[in-house]
Amino acid sequence: MSEKQPANQTKRLRRKYKTGPTNIYRTDFLVVGSGIAGLSFAIKACEHGDVIVITKKQNFESNTNYAQGGIASVQDGKEDSFELHIKDTLECGAGLCDREAVEVLVREGPAGVAELNSWGVRFTRDREHPERLSLGREGGHSRRRIVRADDLTGREVERALLAELKNRENVIVMEDHLAVDLIVRPVPAGHKRCVGALALDRTTGSVKAFVSRVTLLAAGGCGRIYQHTTNPSIATGDGIAMAWRAGARIANMEFIQFHPTALYGMDETSFLISEAVRGEGAMLRKLDGSTFMEKYHTMGCLAPRDVVARAIDREMKLSGDKHVWLDCSPIPRDQLRERFPNITAECLSRGIDLTTDPVPVVPSAHYVCGGVVTDIDGRTNIEALLAAGEVTCTGVHGANRLASNSLLEAVVFARRAHRAAVKLMGEVSLEEVDPASFEYGKVSTHDYDGVFISHNRAMLRMTMWDYVGIVRSNNRLAEARKWLKLLSAEIERFYTNCPLNPDLVEQRNMAQVARLIIKCAQMRKESRGLHQNVDYPRTKNRSYLKPTVLELKS
Repeated sequence: MSEKQPANQTKRLRRKYKTGPTNIYRTDFLVVGSGIAGLSFAIKACEHGDVIVITKKQNFESNTNYAQGGIASVQDGKEDSFELHIKDTLECGAGLCDREAVEVLVREGPAGVAELNSWGVRFTRDREHPERLSLGREGGHSRRRIVRADDLTGREVERALLAELKNRENVIVMEDHLAVDLIVRPVPAGHKRCVGALALDRTTGSVKAFVSRVTLLAAGGCGRIYQHTTNPSIATGDGIAMAWRAGARIANMEFIQFHPTALYGMDETSFLISEAVRGEGAMLRKLDGSTFMEKYHTMGCLAPRDVVARAIDREMKLSGDKHVWLDCSPIPRDQLRERFPNITAECLSRGIDLTTDPVPVVPSAHYVCGGVVTDIDGRTNIEALLAAGEVTCTGVHGANRLASNSLLEAVVFARRAHRAAVKLMGEVSLEEVDPASFEYGKVSTHDYDGVFISHNRAMLRMTMWDYVGIVRSNNRLAEARKWLKLLSAEIERFYTNCPLNPDLVEQRNMAQVARLIIKCAQMRKESRGLHQNVDYPRTKNRSYLKPTVLELKS
């Protein structure tokens, strides 16, 4: 349900939620973000109170939409087991996974998938046994356990959740509302409580205050801080940056996952070639046709993502080639077209026939394994602030995310956050808020400078790609940190003096998140999982078998 619903219903909802001074809305549950975590939480939370969802784009753009592979969840008790899924996750996480969180993820996964199914997600069925779900396999998995909707799982999940949400009367979704900052209040014992968020209405330019009993942060990842990424334009790290400024603990930001096989030659956003293609038999080759993954891992082309991305990066640097080939010829043509209809169509639209042509691929920034620190119920160190999805660091992924565990994490921990939120309902009351504290009408001493924004955004993304990418060094990190410090100071000057602008808000968040990534990377003086530093090539279990945790000092 969005603000573009029938006019009479829109007016009714506005009368219900908007009370007191203009541009202050009050609700029981506020959800920041409209991906799988935010929407599944909203569907359940509206059974216990009023819900407002704010999302920065129209049409509910999110990383969820771009998830091709599927949801990893044990479905076949004969061929698979919880223990095997747990083992695969822990091994991929390179020693940094939180065992309790992984246990929760895996054991509660089937219930999460069943709930999605009950909400109308049309998962692909086994052709020979339609009563069963068709299961795929991806890198790092020892068994077939990837539940999917062809190769557009994320889009199908988003469609079903939005359709389900439209049936709920006490939910309103505010599109084109960019969250600017969380509203926090001091409470006894030196703690803070979140009482909502400020958001910029991108269509009118006005700032609105959303006051809530409980706030769920589900604002997604930060892939757009890199020059090459599979993420949509909205993935600018807003949730992580807002949480950091509010005083939330942030952890493991050095672990940025680069998807090994994005289509080479794209411009702003890379098209992802799901590793499920390799799961069905596709092979990686150098431009001379030779294979190379057997040199790097016993699982070859089905090695974990970090291994494959580094291997491709190394082979490209050794040869000087700009990409490698993904050879899909080992997969029968009919199977390839049936299993990957979207990927086949997208490649064909670019003149590449998967059934006959090798596909040029390169690594691309894809997923952040760190984020806002939560417990297994989605609680942060700020009272009444919960978080779920890619914006979080639950401990599930450790130093490297196992393929298709991300949508599963969003579903499982959004369900747990919902239960925690219901308990908080009785503990938190809607506060009387002084509207003067939300005045963002700034006296402009500078005109909006679009050249400044676009130039520095491009420089930031290039710096992160070159200096804080797949392989790092002390010198590169130091140079990036020095430049980002100067850029952040300049951004803050503009932010303070200029009228609030969506591009400026995003750039502020991007610079903040980039600095958090660099700081975590400099703290970890070893190589582990997704973090590889040529100056510290070894893994040091005695010293660094723990997360890197950052907390803003008040």
